[in-house]
Amino acid sequence: MYNVELPELPPDLAELLRRVLSGEEVIISQAGTPIARIVPIAEESLPRIPGLDKGKVIIAPDFDEPLPENILKNFLNPADERE
Repeated sequence: MYNVELPELPPDLAELLRRVLSGEEVIISQAGTPIARIVPIAEESLPRIPGLDKGKVIIAPDFDEPLPENILKNFLNPADERE
């Protein structure tokens, strides 16, 4: 990250843009308070494709079964404990 004060901005914006093109974030400040940020444009992500991870995720047959008591008791408030 490169921080520059407003009065110290280079007259040629290209210097700041070179830093941004190299992946650096540029913060412009006035009296020590950040007022603007110049960042590289993130590459657009590819559209989501349903089924792309088919076969990579396995859901156990008992996925939606109640938790065993020894695990469930860790989630209860002391006032709600079962006797």
